[in-house]
Amino acid sequence: MASRLGVDELLHVFSFLEAPDLLRAAQVNAVWNEVSRTKELWRKLCLRRWSSCRASQVVPGRQTWKQYYLSRSELEFRVESGRPEDFVCKAIAGHTGQIDQLAYVSTNDYCFDGREKSVVCTVSADCTVRAWDLHEGTEIWSSPVQPAPLVNLVTYPQQQLVITVDTQGLIKVWKAETGCEGASFSLLTSCAAMEAYDRPEDPFLLVVCAEGNLCTLMVPQLTVVSKVATFPHASLGFAGSPDGQWVFIFPQHLDLGPQVFYIQSLLDPLEDEPPVSTMLPVSLASRACWAPVEAARLIVMHRNNDCTQMIVTTFELKAEKSKDRVTTVVQQMFSFPLPDTMMPPHLMQSHGSQVILLACGSKLVLFTIYGRHLTTFHDHQRSITSLWLDANRVITSSLDLSLRIYMWNKENQVPALKSCYHLLGGSHRWASGFIHVKSDSMSIVAVEARSIGTSILRSYCFKVRHN
Repeated sequence: MASRLGVDELLHVFSFLEAPDLLRAAQVNAVWNEVSRTKELWRKLCLRRWSSCRASQVVPGRQTWKQYYLSRSELEFRVESGRPEDFVCKAIAGHTGQIDQLAYVSTNDYCFDGREKSVVCTVSADCTVRAWDLHEGTEIWSSPVQPAPLVNLVTYPQQQLVITVDTQGLIKVWKAETGCEGASFSLLTSCAAMEAYDRPEDPFLLVVCAEGNLCTLMVPQLTVVSKVATFPHASLGFAGSPDGQWVFIFPQHLDLGPQVFYIQSLLDPLEDEPPVSTMLPVSLASRACWAPVEAARLIVMHRNNDCTQMIVTTFELKAEKSKDRVTTVVQQMFSFPLPDTMMPPHLMQSHGSQVILLACGSKLVLFTIYGRHLTTFHDHQRSITSLWLDANRVITSSLDLSLRIYMWNKENQVPALKSCYHLLGGSHRWASGFIHVKSDSMSIVAVEARSIGTSILRSYCFKVRHN
């Protein structure tokens, strides 16, 4: 049979095979081996397994679709297994003060041709911003010492920019590759929160200052296009929707209704008209997040009217446009009370369209937006300090000096979370726990706080097959 089938017939038959069978067929003879390496066969396998896979990730002359498939499959196996032989752990020191925030500035693309690099930037109480190569475990650049401690940063991987803010509200732009300083802007007061919008054409920055003003700045010039008063002198929460159309601002623990702004009206303000916004019919909000796969599904944790129970309410937002105006439509979808016996959550995130993750002390608790309790994980011995997740994984950091990695099983209608393995930090003699964690496609990095008031980075880079 092997000798009677022509190349076209073989190619048709091979198009029905999965990767393991295609690899077995390649061992039959030289002709089958040659046909099994056909670009289109492996391109279809890649797109079938990873719908977000892009042709730009496979550069002709550097990598084939087959090499991409095999390398990414092996990497995902290592990330899910977490065996000691699957990764390289490095302790990366340099800051002389506590690291207050970190963010990846490298793109999250899967790349296996030797160009891959995981780069993070950090800001610290030592008044510097620095960039780090996690695979090499080295510092790429450090800024000059700034006039005040840096407390927050956001990154623009597509633009290769970093934006920092210090305790005095001074915002600065830095080039991610070189550390060269760019534009700056002063809020004249401290910054409560900021969020980056890394659009290819018109990137911008949303900033909430301590006085309650919401500022919209274009990047990289940091020119102000709008400034709106929200909740004066309140501790504010801040979250932008996945579609980049809405931003949610709420005064934490105050008897005031949170506010949702339509972002386009902040970018294109009309003279003598306020931006398009609406108040939500809840008060005493403490946490909020957006469902990542929905355009504008907002989940808010708040107290009930008599402050006796913690409630989780889900809203959906829509902008209705007419000739000369935009109207915000808010629909309350679901609402449920958290159990009275449950410790008040201090962290909240969402997965998919209907799963809510809550960190309650050392526990990770999962509910649906309908109020169904899915599971509770008791993997940590001390309080969870940070919660990171994407479509495939959840990672928690804790003061017990460990990271816990969970994987989603998406075969059921409601995704199930599986606890897979843990990663340990350094010695408890020197360290007081992990306080932040982030990840990209091939690395995990956490901030390890030291007992003497400083911090280091601890990176876990998964081994990658090179072509």
